[in-house]
Order: sequence, then structure tokens, then C-alpha cells
Amino acid sequence: MSDAALDVVEFVLTTSVYSDDRTLDENDLPPSYRRVFWTGGSDDGDDEDGRTRGGITRPLSATNSTAREATGVDRPWEAVSGLMFTDRDEFSGTITLTEQGMAEQWYLERVDEERLLENPTLAKHFDEADGYDVDVSHEDARERNRPIQADRVWIDGLLEEYFDEEEDEEMLDLVDVRAPEEVDVTLDDLVLTEGQEAEIDKIAKAIEHRDYLAEIGLREIGKLLFVGPPGTGKTSTAQALAQDMDLPFVEVKLSMITSQYLGETAKNVDKTFEVAKRLSPCILFIDEFDFVAKTRRSDEHAALKRAVNTLLKSIDNISLIQDDVLLIGATNHPDQLDAAAWRRFDEIVNFPKPDYDMRADILRVITRQMRIDEFDPELVAEATEGMTGSDLRMVLREAVLEALTEDRTALTQEDLLNAVEEFEERDNLKNMDMIDGDHDALVAGGDVGSSGDDHGHDHDHDH
Repeated sequence: MSDAALDVVEFVLTTSVYSDDRTLDENDLPPSYRRVFWTGGSDDGDDEDGRTRGGITRPLSATNSTAREATGVDRPWEAVSGLMFTDRDEFSGTITLTEQGMAEQWYLERVDEERLLENPTLAKHFDEADGYDVDVSHEDARERNRPIQADRVWIDGLLEEYFDEEEDEEMLDLVDVRAPEEVDVTLDDLVLTEGQEAEIDKIAKAIEHRDYLAEIGLREIGKLLFVGPPGTGKTSTAQALAQDMDLPFVEVKLSMITSQYLGETAKNVDKTFEVAKRLSPCILFIDEFDFVAKTRRSDEHAALKRAVNTLLKSIDNISLIQDDVLLIGATNHPDQLDAAAWRRFDEIVNFPKPDYDMRADILRVITRQMRIDEFDPELVAEATEGMTGSDLRMVLREAVLEALTEDRTALTQEDLLNAVEEFEERDNLKNMDMIDGDHDALVAGGDVGSSGDDHGHDHDHDH
């Protein structure tokens, strides 16, 4: 029997059990199922304004359409039509189980406990039902299942509810909200220093034991400042934390505060933090934090200064322990931060440019899916001194594209070293002093980098 049939039977069985067992809630459904049945909003029932708030309403209907969306099987009914315990209503397209006991036995004969733990609804059902020898617990399955608060449907429902007025929609230009499933980087994809790993472990423990921390009165925790040059992984690490911890990722575009059309900037800053609190537990990531200090020292408009002061007060008033919001600030220019900015954070995490060993490890990680003949990451690491992780990814991209121009998908060590040279030439051109200029370098045929100033690797990307 095909995997498609197993997927569809699991879906139909889950909808049946969930519909009958009223002790189950949204967190008992696998995320792909929740997405199909979610109706928007953040909770069941009606709110004080009489608006219907979203959720998942019983009974769940397993149709060709819902089964296709939840399982990815193109023709769900065809996949299970040959089974003795399935039937389909021709009018509604609903797929049903004519003999649920037979379906359950058929399903259990084909799945292991690992798969069953991915479905809390069925884990609870088989753990409590008579006649089944299954060593799984409902509690373990719930812990493994991503919480509904981390789903895109939940996040969108909350945002739609909170930004219910037309003028509030402009507020979304200040923030970028991502569900964990939309973050494509994990901590396993990153090469971190011992210090970075220690801080991440510390904050993970704080999140796990935040009830205890609140009990002993330790509330000033959970505000991190990531400091380091562009391209050293500050943003990627914050995103990876969100992905690994199943937390929504709320990124504040701090420089957008200056945009004229946003109107009352201080009010918008307040609302940004309110979004994070409503989406909690979540990670609130504030990039370009040096913008705060620059604004406080400058002769900027009074409204902008008020917005920055509001930002600092909002940071004071948000807490991992009380609000379930992990605050992470990031800056490429720590020298521009004043004491008022520094003291808002309880931990400073340094993101230096990678040393030789880190560059070799980064190269191993980013080439895991590539075929490279006689690959020597140490040799490439030696040739890339001063480069960031972001730079190394650009070098690999250049090598891959060059090979493809020769109709090759396998790389060589020479491809990589040539790509390093190409990157350095582009870097020299990018950092050239365009005021004094180098006429030969700016004219076709000129020797790029022959006399232009080398200002080092200072890039405006952060991966």
C-alpha cells in the first residue's frame, strides 16, 4: 500500500477522533491539519464587540479538498478507494471510515511510534483505547507538536484582529512578522562561537524555567544585544532561535520610524511592542539599534526624538518573564551606542568575524549538499582571511554559477579559489574611494584594484 494511502487514512482518522473527543484542542492537531481547518482570529467564541473570533470548529470534514491540502496527496479518494473500510459521499465529496476499528488496526500495522508521536490526537486515542499495545503518551506528543501560537494562521488572525482600522494597516510597515515555519535557517545551519552557544543555552533555560524565575523575582532577563560587523550572523541567529524554539519572529525596521507617512511615530513604536506582547511567546528583533543613539545625539525633529525615547521606555517595560517576549537588539556599530542604550540589555553577545577554524567549519556546513572534488575547506579558509560567513556564502554562490556556465554541477577546489579571487576583486571595486577615484579602474580595460584603496570587507548584509 502506498504512502499516499497511509497519509489519507491518518487524516480521515484524525478528523473523526478529534470531532468526537471534546477534550482535544487545536494543539492536538498536526500543524498541516490546523492550517486547513482554521477560521482566523485567535480564539474560539465571540468577543465583546460581537465579532466572531476564529478557531477550529467541530465536526471536521474530511473531503477530497481538505485531505489534499492537509496531506499533499493529489487524489486522496483514489489513494484509499480500494480499502475495505472507506467510503465517499458523491454529493459532498466527504471521505468516511465505514469500519473505524478496522481502519485503526490497518493504520497501526503501518506506522511506528515515532510517527504516532507527531499526531497528539491519535497518540491520545490509541494510548487510552482498549486493545492496543502502543507505548506512546499524549503528553509527549503534545510537547513535540508545534503550538498553535507559532502557526501562520494564528499570527494572521491576531494581526487582522488587532489592526482592524484602515489607518492601523500602515503600522505593519514597521514590522515584519514571520511564523517559525517560514524561517529557513536553524541553529544546526550556523557555526557559533563558544560564547554565543553559551548565551543561547542560557536563554533557552530561562524560557524553559520562566515560571520559576518569576517566582523568585528575577524578571530582568531576556534582553540580548547582538554586536558585530555586518555578515557575522546576528540576524540569522535570531531567526534560527525563533525556528528552533517554535516562536513567532517579529522584526522591527527601526529606520522606518523616520518615514513621513507613518504619522505619529511614538504611537507606532508603542503599537509595535503591543504586537509583540499579543503574539507572545515570541522573539522581538530590533535591528540597527545604533540608530537610537545617533538620533538622541542629533538635531533631528522633536517627534523623532520622542519616538526614540518611547522605544527605550518600551524596552524597559517588556519582559521575557512577564510578557513572554524575548527581546534581541542588533548593531553593527557598538561604538555609537550611549550608556542609556547599553543598560537596556542584560546580556551582550559578541559576533566577531570568523577565525580560521570557524571559516573552515562554515565552509563545511554550507557545502553539505554540494559535490566538490578534492574539497579542502582548510585551504579555502586560509585564502579567505577577513571574510564573514555571509562573504563565504557569496563565494560559494559565485563558484556554483561559474560551474553552471560550463554545464557542470560538480565543483572543484580550483573553482572555489577562483571564486575567492573574483569576490575580492568585486570587493575592491565596491570599496573604492569614488571621490579621489581611480580612473583606470573605472574605465573598461582598467586594472581594477591596481591603485584603488582597499578599505577591507565592510558589507551591508547580515546572514
